[in-house]
Amino acid sequence: MTLMDTRVEDGYPTRITGTPEQLPRVHPTVWGTEADGPIDAATLAHHEVTGYTVDEGLLSPGEVQTYWQELVRLSSDEELRADERVITEAKTGEVRSVFDVHVLSDLIRELVHDPRVLDRARQILGSEVYIHQSRVNYMPGFKGTGFYWHSDFETWHAEDGMPSPRAVSCSIALTDNYPYNGGLMVMPGSQRTFVQCAGETPEENYKASLKDQRVGVPAEDDIMKMAAEYGIEQFTGTAGSALWFDSNIMHGSSNNITPYPRSNIFLVFNSVENELQEPFAASAPRPAFIAGRDSTPLKR
Repeated sequence: MTLMDTRVEDGYPTRITGTPEQLPRVHPTVWGTEADGPIDAATLAHHEVTGYTVDEGLLSPGEVQTYWQELVRLSSDEELRADERVITEAKTGEVRSVFDVHVLSDLIRELVHDPRVLDRARQILGSEVYIHQSRVNYMPGFKGTGFYWHSDFETWHAEDGMPSPRAVSCSIALTDNYPYNGGLMVMPGSQRTFVQCAGETPEENYKASLKDQRVGVPAEDDIMKMAAEYGIEQFTGTAGSALWFDSNIMHGSSNNITPYPRSNIFLVFNSVENELQEPFAASAPRPAFIAGRDSTPLKR
């Protein structure tokens, strides 16, 4: 399917010229109920409040090893290195991320359709879903660089045309996540607030932002206020664990200067009732390998 032609009202204006504000979210975090899937009512209620859920042991040790080998294969493919879907570190040239990975890898395509993953995405979003974005992230020991504080939805809304934050991300750890090797940090409950960002979106901003995001990040004062109100928690756990988190939750990660790498599979599910439109704050939409525009529902 293509971009929707009918424009909806912009409920989350951003990339503004004035002083950014913090706007209340007008949409729920959880759209489904206990009857819609495997997540129990208490966990759904917790996800509604905090904006995230940890699923311990989603993958078995054997599966973790299989997917890890797949990540090694992808990062070692010299032909693939020339593909625009492969993002390298700005300073070292090492592979930072591989996008559209559910298209590039049969193994990860199967994972997207796995009921352990797909049924949870459907339940949280209360509808059929499709892949908005897929990638694998590499954060090697000693020199892996982190991601500055941001809301994914701010970018997806501004640059991709996602109308509302009816999307959820699933980050599946393929290495152990310690408190000290660059693990993802979140501000629990922050998904209830949309933080506007200042400044216009440059042409083809994605080419720079995927290496080092400078546009579409909140002001330091807003980060301080959010941290004071919501606090900061960190995703830790063994390889095979999964973190489900709302598209609008404030999150980021620090550099990894330890010897221990941190890699993950990152899947973003969007509701078929939340199809992309024209970007709300950019002159042109980002490429489909970053923001999928085929909203055909995923099947088991």
